[in-house]
Amino acid sequence: MLKYLFIETANGNRKMSYNLCDYNTVNRILKKYGFTFSKAMGQNFLIDDSVCPAMAEELGADDGTAVIEIGPGIGVLTKELCRVAGKVIAIELDKRLYPVLDETLAEFDNFELVCGDVMKIDIKALIDEKLKGFEHIKVCANLPYYITSPVIMQLLESEAPIEEIVVMVQKEAAERLCAEMGTRKAGAVTAAVNYYGAAEVLFEVGRESFMPSPKVDSAVIRISLTAGRGYEIRDKKLFFSLVRAAFSQRRKTLVNSVSSSLSIPKDKITDALVSLGISETVRAEKMTMEDFAALADKLL
Repeated sequence: MLKYLFIETANGNRKMSYNLCDYNTVNRILKKYGFTFSKAMGQNFLIDDSVCPAMAEELGADDGTAVIEIGPGIGVLTKELCRVAGKVIAIELDKRLYPVLDETLAEFDNFELVCGDVMKIDIKALIDEKLKGFEHIKVCANLPYYITSPVIMQLLESEAPIEEIVVMVQKEAAERLCAEMGTRKAGAVTAAVNYYGAAEVLFEVGRESFMPSPKVDSAVIRISLTAGRGYEIRDKKLFFSLVRAAFSQRRKTLVNSVSSSLSIPKDKITDALVSLGISETVRAEKMTMEDFAALADKLL
């Protein structure tokens, strides 16, 4: 049997509320709509009833908060967000899930589905159009592993008034996003997070919490965008080009990676490093944000 209960809405109507963490209930709903999981879209639905409430709680949302969710799936996290936030907008690419969400989220009047690819949507324009009047704008999502970094970068670079991002990602990605610059786990996306804000791991989520179960564990992280560290960077475009180039070939020295990627003469890069007191054989993972900022200024 489908596990659900009836709830009474503000206008007196009765609507069904499904338990979307019940394996059999999820199976029956998906079967009803002929849905099958897509490996290409990295679809793994949460069935651990402790995870989504914890994620929603970490947002500290209230009626003055609007939340953007990316990839709602069948709505298991969405339900928890709708219970704590004034409004929830979920962006979903998979058209097969639209009728599923119409049913599983029918009890909520503060939910809106936006159909499309988050990588092609102007987040700032979306907020301006649909979320005017909300004091706080936050993002919460269980991100497909294969697009974690692109989506994070899209949000960071959007210049949208987003206060924080609470997302579940692959554990390895979480470690990279929250790493300290100048350490082995740091990467280009780590520099972006440091430039725009600050990240922390909130809690880990085992692979058994998903349907179907992935081959790796996950972690929930928070990126606070109101905690920017105020690095003084004269040319933002050059800075990020330099960072991406440096990490593009991690096993090579920074001089070789940057020279081959940006077509900058090796001697110019070497001279700049030496003038800054940085070893000419340094690799990207040993560079701090301050090192990259100073080097970018030298290469202007």
